Amino acid sequence: MPVEALINLRHRLDGLPSRCQERRILIEQTSALYGVSTDTLYRALRNLSRPKSINRSDSGTPRKLSLSEMELYCEIIAAMKIRTSNKKGRHLSTARAIELLEDFGMDTPNGFIQPSKGTLTRSTVNYYLKAWGYDNERMTRQPPAVRFQAEYSNECWHFDLSQSDLKHVKQPLWVEPGKGNPLLMLYSVVDDRSGVCYQEYHCVYGEDVEAALRFLFNAMTAKTTDGFPFSGIPEMIYTDNGPIAKSQVFQNVMDCLRIKLVTHLPNGKDGRRVTARSKGKVERPFRTVKEAYETLYHFHEPENEVEANLWLRQYLLLYNDKPHRESPHSRIEDWLRNLPKSGLRSMCSWERFCNFAREPQRRKVGSDARVSVEGVAYEVEPDLAGETVVLWWGLFDNELYVEFNDRRYGPFYPVDGPIPLHRYRKHKKTKTEERADRIADLAKKLGLPRTALDKNADLQFLVDKYKDIQPTVTPFNDPDPFQEFTYPSIISAKLAISDYLALPLAKLSPEQMAFINALLTETLNKKVIIDRVREYFHSNKGGEQNAY
Repeated sequence: MPVEALINLRHRLDGLPSRCQERRILIEQTSALYGVSTDTLYRALRNLSRPKSINRSDSGTPRKLSLSEMELYCEIIAAMKIRTSNKKGRHLSTARAIELLEDFGMDTPNGFIQPSKGTLTRSTVNYYLKAWGYDNERMTRQPPAVRFQAEYSNECWHFDLSQSDLKHVKQPLWVEPGKGNPLLMLYSVVDDRSGVCYQEYHCVYGEDVEAALRFLFNAMTAKTTDGFPFSGIPEMIYTDNGPIAKSQVFQNVMDCLRIKLVTHLPNGKDGRRVTARSKGKVERPFRTVKEAYETLYHFHEPENEVEANLWLRQYLLLYNDKPHRESPHSRIEDWLRNLPKSGLRSMCSWERFCNFAREPQRRKVGSDARVSVEGVAYEVEPDLAGETVVLWWGLFDNELYVEFNDRRYGPFYPVDGPIPLHRYRKHKKTKTEERADRIADLAKKLGLPRTALDKNADLQFLVDKYKDIQPTVTPFNDPDPFQEFTYPSIISAKLAISDYLALPLAKLSPEQMAFINALLTETLNKKVIIDRVREYFHSNKGGEQNAY
């Protein structure tokens, strides 16, 4: 609209009362005349009386120094602030940086820089630092975060642990003498693709590797709870650089299960970027569980970690049935729909998992062919007496393997094992205090039904919800690193058969040797071979025809 028309309209409106019908009619007629809306006309009238800023022609340009010189000094001062920053964000002030620069100068890649006294002032430098983007806030601002997401389920698991808000349980299942009650820790894994979460409570003293491995075994094993199909071996586990990830035993177990262990970069190793921002996918369930579930412990506390895990399992069914962060279905349904084409990698047995969790230690065997591990004596092969050997002992069993000159001996068991390890006068109360006491007394009398934690009757629909979607399971590929279930070669198997029969194989008949050769060609499994040999040589028919 022309400015003259707006001025004329303003004069005509000023002659009318503030609230009258003529003002409204005049605005509508003017907006219809110029083909604009009434809102546009009102906006133009407001901007008409607004003063406009007037700047000098050299606004934004230094007057004492050239543009390049001022920019160079600003860069040096900004670099001085970054160089002197500590972890709490404290750094040199602008005035102190100017003082050091003018009194002593600064060595830079472009040479020695020292401005003359009075060239730089604090207000001018601060102005150009902010105007040109050299202020400390922008210099220390992190680059944009890059969000990633796995393509299919079990491609990546986030693993972490957090201290429970309950701190301790009333009756822990085990207590180490002299250390008091163990801490109640919450272990968690979250599937990166679907967001499905599995958590467990464990009573530990710090970040315990044994508890972490036991938790991961339970997470990868098929669940006995109906409606909880989350299981299988992931391709990658993403965690922090804590004691668990640095443990050699933990790394050995991940290698045996063919799981890639990826840890966050340490802080300060990637410039200004915080290297662990992706942990939010595993930290978010921690906060949800502590706010929506653990707050109910004020009504009923679990007696031990077994009861706490039982209640937690019921809540996880509801948590995993919540909507996915992107797709229009639940988290557990997203996990089932995006499984890899090859299917789930099924978990091994607990006995095999215990064999993976072995830690090497170099020890010298005593003259009595015994070696002590954590106060437990083991008697090894007599030939190893006085030798320096490598011990492979497990975290979950009492078997010991010994390695010497690229040969493994064992298993050996404890000879003298320890006993197995399985609490003035008061002022008159005001109305506010009386009201607070009444509410506190009411809080003690409140009662929540135990079924809210123990068993939710409405969870049956979750059991039947995913019955039609069955994941494909691939068998576990057993690496057998200690040759406990299979013989390493046919010769070793024949030696074992000879020891079992207490007879050299050369004295057997051709039919018996043909049976043994055919059996060893078929399999090298220890249990299968011994059972077949026993059945062949000790059956009624075999005893008569194949007696030795």
